[in-house]
Amino acid sequence: MLTTNVTALTAPTRLVQAGNGVRYAYRRFGNQDGVPLVLMQHFRGSMDNWDTELLDTLAAEREVIAFNNAGVASTNGETPRSVQQMARDAIAFIEALNLEKVDVLGFSLGGFIAQEVALLKPDLVRKLVLAGTGPQGGPQMHRWRKDIADAARKPDAGAAELLYIMFKLTPTSQAKGPEYLGRFMEREVDRDPPSSPATIEAQYDAVVEWGIPDHGKLQRLAAIEQPTFVANGDGDLMLPPRLSHLMAGLIPNAQIKIYPDSAHGFLWQHNKEFGSDVNRFLAG
Repeated sequence: MLTTNVTALTAPTRLVQAGNGVRYAYRRFGNQDGVPLVLMQHFRGSMDNWDTELLDTLAAEREVIAFNNAGVASTNGETPRSVQQMARDAIAFIEALNLEKVDVLGFSLGGFIAQEVALLKPDLVRKLVLAGTGPQGGPQMHRWRKDIADAARKPDAGAAELLYIMFKLTPTSQAKGPEYLGRFMEREVDRDPPSSPATIEAQYDAVVEWGIPDHGKLQRLAAIEQPTFVANGDGDLMLPPRLSHLMAGLIPNAQIKIYPDSAHGFLWQHNKEFGSDVNRFLAG
């Protein structure tokens, strides 16, 4: 059943109390046939940071569930300092909605969390999409490049920082940045507050810990048995595409696509193409 009157711009924010004591904010809309798709967001991002055209493309074929994890934006509680606890909090949210089987799309830090959810609760996850992310313990993942980290962690980060991190430093890619920002600002009511300084620091601690080099932890990827779609931009400076190739090689049932002339925000720049690719993968 398709809820045609609700879009990414108009989906209301709902609240659900989970067994871990956290009251989660979430938005849920789209085609209710089949397995719902749960979205896990990037560093310091909230539900409003998802590209609305991407969400509407996904929602045309499946139910989409975006949420703020513990302590993020409009969800209460404290933001954990480890990816594993973030994953346990994400599982608590999914269980609070009484969902027995989900597909998961994780972007950047959300991709770390998505991997951990698939490992901790393998029977919960049917298919996995890992966008612009990397494996625990992967090579050259311990901290981001200084220029990227400084821009991402800047308390008053705005359009300039977003364009630098998320779009490739080419005229064609940079031109797509203002288009995304226009979509980002289009929602005028029921917007999320920005993530707090405490959330930003806790998430960065989790990112750094996840990236501590550890060859043994890469072996965990062999336990991800779910069909997995790995995707990235060819110019990602935050989590370079070599990490995507590494994950796709270590996850037994994975496929990969690298999108041209794009960076960490490739899924905003190539929103409709990526959304269609995800829909085909999930339906296949």
